[in-house]
Amino acid sequence: MEKPDDLTRTMTLLWRHTLGLPQGRRGPKQRVSVDEVIQAGIAVADADGLPAFSMRKVADRLGLKLMSIYTYVPGRSELIGLMVDQVIGEVPHPPHQGDWRADLTAVARHQWDEYHRHPWLLQVESSRPWIGPHGCDRYEWQLAAVEGAGFSDLDMDQIITMVAHLTAGTARTSILARTTVEDSGISDLQWWEANAPILERVMPPGAYPLAGRVGTAAGEEYNAVSDPDRSFHFGLERLLDGVAALPRHD
Repeated sequence: MEKPDDLTRTMTLLWRHTLGLPQGRRGPKQRVSVDEVIQAGIAVADADGLPAFSMRKVADRLGLKLMSIYTYVPGRSELIGLMVDQVIGEVPHPPHQGDWRADLTAVARHQWDEYHRHPWLLQVESSRPWIGPHGCDRYEWQLAAVEGAGFSDLDMDQIITMVAHLTAGTARTSILARTTVEDSGISDLQWWEANAPILERVMPPGAYPLAGRVGTAAGEEYNAVSDPDRSFHFGLERLLDGVAALPRHD
């Protein structure tokens, strides 16, 4: 359970470059910085994912005792919040071009690339995100993509939310597909070649006319079970078509 003091401490840590570090407890001089702890946490999450993420692994990476980590950050969830804000600020946001459709596409692509650099971001509980400087900069940049296009403020927020959800969903599929190939050591083509003979026996011609026709066309085009990158772009274009149909305000 989060404690009010921990919430205050974590918010201060998020804004440490503006507010300064929160007053520490008495004890030995700290051997590393808060920034180094956050970077170590990111490295652990990149290597192992969040289900296996632990404060002990972060401490081991820094050569510290487990309990000393808690002199830097209140706990695991708070450290993850600091890590998320840190990676959001890794790559500068490209300037907008003044075309809301192109700019929203850039917003989605930026986040798609971020998920592929740090897949563990998709495992973060985000219903109540920490409000840090990089997250605030991100939201401001996202909203600027549709500012002046005639959408209401609530529509602007919902548009950004829809784009974020589409991007997260298709990125998750893309990353899982890549991980499946890496873990199995079998490409999609090899997987299909191994399964095709049995499927041909249980699925005779004409048994599934629609699935057979569409599946064959998709398989020949993708040379795989699916094409997540294509699905991302297709879904984004259709979403933007829907956004274009929203009522505008002068």
